[in-house]
Amino acid sequence: MRLPPLAPETLSPELRKVHDEIAAVVARTQQRIVILNAQNALIGPFPAMLHFPQFGVPALIFQRSLSSEARLPKTVREVAILTVGAAFGARYELYAHEITAAEVGLSHSQIATLAAGNCPSELNEEEAIAHDVARVLTSGHILPASTYARALEVLGQDGVGELVFLIGGYCLIAMLLNAFDVPVPDADA
Repeated sequence: MRLPPLAPETLSPELRKVHDEIAAVVARTQQRIVILNAQNALIGPFPAMLHFPQFGVPALIFQRSLSSEARLPKTVREVAILTVGAAFGARYELYAHEITAAEVGLSHSQIATLAAGNCPSELNEEEAIAHDVARVLTSGHILPASTYARALEVLGQDGVGELVFLIGGYCLIAMLLNAFDVPVPDADA
């Protein structure tokens, strides 16, 4: 880990509010994911966002809109996020979203296959196209016309737009996690 978590009591009042909001949201919506260390400081991608608030706070606002404006089914979103996490080898992203994917109904087999960077054969149409789009975009290629047309057919224009922004947002998170070498929390944390 290249950036230490920031103890909440050391933060400015503005950043303390951001810290506390993140902790409250995750505690309410994703209880099984460890995001606080023993000193109650945020871990995962959040220390980078708090160390560099001029970039991190807008990134958090963007991530919040990806969640609050979500219309795609939760399993479709998690397939895309796990595909991104696997493409980048982002350990914390995979850790958190393997948990979330199981909670929204993906099977352990599907999750393991996605986390290994592969496509499970038992995905539905929406999940499969989300994987295909995420795989192509994370490899740095232009989305083929046939894949884009299929995504439009399956997800609609708004769904494709949401999917692309979701993939981009989680690419940012994966890059932060990898740049700052963020580990997976200890099992007993």
